[in-house]
Amino acid sequence: MPAKSSSLRQLWVLITTALIDQIGFLMIVPLFPFYAKRLGASPGMIGALFSCFAFAQLVSSPFWGRFSDRYGRRPMLLLGLFGSAVAFVLFAMANNLWLLFASRLVQGAGGGTTGVAQAYISDSMEPEERAQGLGWLSAATNVGVMIGPGLALLTGRFGPRAPGFFAAGLCLVNIVFTWYWLPEPQRQDLEDGTPSRPRRPLARALEEVLTNPTTPVSALIWVYAVGMMAFTAMSSMLALYLGERFGVTEKTIPYFYIYIGAVSVVMRAILLGPIVRRYGELAVLRVGTIAMVTGFALYPFVRSCSDPLPGWRWLPCGYGPLVLVSMLVPIGTALLFPATTALVSRRSPRGEIGQVMGVQQAFGGICKVAGPLWAGWSFQHMGIRSPFWISALLMIGVSFLTHRLSDEEGRNRRPGREAPVALPDTPK
Repeated sequence: MPAKSSSLRQLWVLITTALIDQIGFLMIVPLFPFYAKRLGASPGMIGALFSCFAFAQLVSSPFWGRFSDRYGRRPMLLLGLFGSAVAFVLFAMANNLWLLFASRLVQGAGGGTTGVAQAYISDSMEPEERAQGLGWLSAATNVGVMIGPGLALLTGRFGPRAPGFFAAGLCLVNIVFTWYWLPEPQRQDLEDGTPSRPRRPLARALEEVLTNPTTPVSALIWVYAVGMMAFTAMSSMLALYLGERFGVTEKTIPYFYIYIGAVSVVMRAILLGPIVRRYGELAVLRVGTIAMVTGFALYPFVRSCSDPLPGWRWLPCGYGPLVLVSMLVPIGTALLFPATTALVSRRSPRGEIGQVMGVQQAFGGICKVAGPLWAGWSFQHMGIRSPFWISALLMIGVSFLTHRLSDEEGRNRRPGREAPVALPDTPK
């Protein structure tokens, strides 16, 4: 019982750390497209801004996981938080696109700690306890999606630099909090004497996903990566699309993020755990894919009543359809990404959880680099609806891939026991 109590304390400290980190991050994300546009960026350049974050995350994430396996989870988390603080200061000081790029690169390098946080949870919680605990953690970060844009609105009244400096201050407070209150977890995967360093070279782990894409772990990593490509491509152009269709600005886009955050919180804090217990991770993964396909496919049809689409005037218009359609993607991501990472953690070799999750983040990073790049290009040259159509097609491909997976965990799960659910999928 004391051990369980200690694990719960660690969980709540990590929840608080993740919440504060996400609040700072979401103070900045809604403003990026509009700040960049003000500095003369085209849609293609805005896509590149999103991609450079993913590029830095791609390069750093496997090493974060590897170093956390060797040196500990806590030091890596602290280092990542410090990187975020530096990135927010650069954002606040940006008066040209180069500083915006520098801010995204620095924050992307710190964002590679996502796999470290996932490994921290795997270390500190028993498998049957993870669904509820990690659902809370995921919900907490999505509370940050709600609070962060609201703070951006408030601090923005003090000038365009205020949100960046305030977010940096939050990061510094978070570093102090984490230093004093977040302990290094007891490595459950090492209790049987497994050596602390990964059994396989990092290059071999990356190569296996490419050369053996049909193995259980590799297939799941591809599901995660392609799904993340479609999601980030759509997300990078969504603010510009809403600006074209509904006249959304940097002063009104935070309200949209608050709504999306509320949907995500309900999914993770209330619905996700019972759904996983009832149907299993694989079924949840497949339903999440369908929800994302539907959401991407319907976004091109949402419009204000003053901006009718040629040939589609019979469709309903206004904020009502937008509210309904915009629910589908956060519902889909809340189901797809946590379930995918949960299955990856189950099927990873013992002693390599941190490294495998780092590899997953690396492949997700590759796709997050590519997604905003082609989304920005297609938005600019093929029409503002094209990124949504392409994202829907990618998710249809993911849907076919999910049907090649077998539900081994579903057959072996004991009644009443919870399956592990992964950390939040909200991409930085």
